[in-house]
Amino acid sequence: MSKLKEQQQHIVLEVNELVIGYQSKKRVAEIAHNINFSLKKGELIGLIGSNGIGKSTLIKTLTKSLSKLSGKIQINGKAIESYDANSLAQQLSVVFSKKTISSNLTVEEVIALGRQPYTNWIGSITQQDLNKIEEVLELIQIQDLRSKKCHELSDGQLQKVMLARAFAQDTDLIILDEPTTHLDLYHKVYILKLLKRLAETTQKTILFSTHEINVALSLCDQLIVMKKEGTLFGTPEELTQTSSLNDLFPEDLIYFDLASKTFKVK
Repeated sequence: MSKLKEQQQHIVLEVNELVIGYQSKKRVAEIAHNINFSLKKGELIGLIGSNGIGKSTLIKTLTKSLSKLSGKIQINGKAIESYDANSLAQQLSVVFSKKTISSNLTVEEVIALGRQPYTNWIGSITQQDLNKIEEVLELIQIQDLRSKKCHELSDGQLQKVMLARAFAQDTDLIILDEPTTHLDLYHKVYILKLLKRLAETTQKTILFSTHEINVALSLCDQLIVMKKEGTLFGTPEELTQTSSLNDLFPEDLIYFDLASKTFKVK
């Protein structure tokens, strides 16, 4: 078996019988249950579904920002609960849709933050860290932005910088919560095509939630589809050959056209 094929068969994230929701002392609010999927190296995976269906809750649970109600989440064959914060940060990097960085930081400084899981206790940057920062600047093709302050960037540029920070963290798994939220149509497609290229060239496993369903259908290797009736997982081809996507949205305005394999407006 070739090395590339072995990598592609390696399961980075495995989820079994997962139940997600919110728990307090008084009550448990279940959002979704019976969630099962396995994500391999080098795959681009889209998480889709209507508003309020639980996509953000799933992202928070997979990134250990929210405790699961039950079930199993394993990263590289190890239960997510067994990772402490620093060791998990060496396995998983996250890009949330809300901007949480200082606008006065330079692009290079933001990317350097991705190296924190590997720096010593005083946070000293080593030559290895500097080499990784240079590699990522070239990978995302933002060398010309390195000295700019974040407040000087467009939304599209800032999204590329946040992606660069995640790649500087050098984890097998990268999870992005709606990475195209604030972008125009051109930059939405640009970022998603960039994610596709990066998954293929770096062999990272990239999972992202999105409302750009038609683009996700054309670019993703696998899709996680959250619906009221349950959560589906499969390739775009597998999901579009059945009626799985027909009832994703109310049919009074939008329907799934099987011939073109896209959602259309009535």
